[in-house]
Amino acid sequence: MTRNARKQPVPLDQVRRYLEPGPVVLVSSAWQDERDVMVMGWHTVIEFAPSLVGCVISSANHSFGLIRASGECVINLPTTALTEQVLGVGSTTGADIDKFAAFGLTLDASERVAAPSIRECHAQFECRLHDDSLVDKYNFFIWEVVAARAAATPRHPETLHYKGDGTFMVSGKVIHRRREGLK
Repeated sequence: MTRNARKQPVPLDQVRRYLEPGPVVLVSSAWQDERDVMVMGWHTVIEFAPSLVGCVISSANHSFGLIRASGECVINLPTTALTEQVLGVGSTTGADIDKFAAFGLTLDASERVAAPSIRECHAQFECRLHDDSLVDKYNFFIWEVVAARAAATPRHPETLHYKGDGTFMVSGKVIHRRREGLK
């Protein structure tokens, strides 16, 4: 792209399609005898140590109540091999079906939280609520990752990145530019 490429206006409700930061994840939750899984396309690392992750979970989402009541969840990282499961989970509600069973997702016990982990995912990040001061106003949760696991290979898995309106990008080529001072 040239520096002088002509720009066109972007509708403000579409800005997120340019700024979505991370891969699509499956967030699993449990409260009492109920469990659910939802798709999340937006989350952000807030701090490295302790490991804090922020995200918005709509109060209209069935998982919201389970997550709010338990103060826990697991952020599961699917690869492109789970694209159909991601689409299915994101297109249904746990109020109506058991999404784990419906989409062939295997539940594993987590180490530090009651919410289940999803075996087929490349990585699992067990989370406890760290700060809920923005939940009532913005549905914004700040989680502390209390346990983390990832498959040894591949080191850089192909992940899905949601651009909105049914469009995904797949993680691309990995480049290395190590230099002093980079973390």
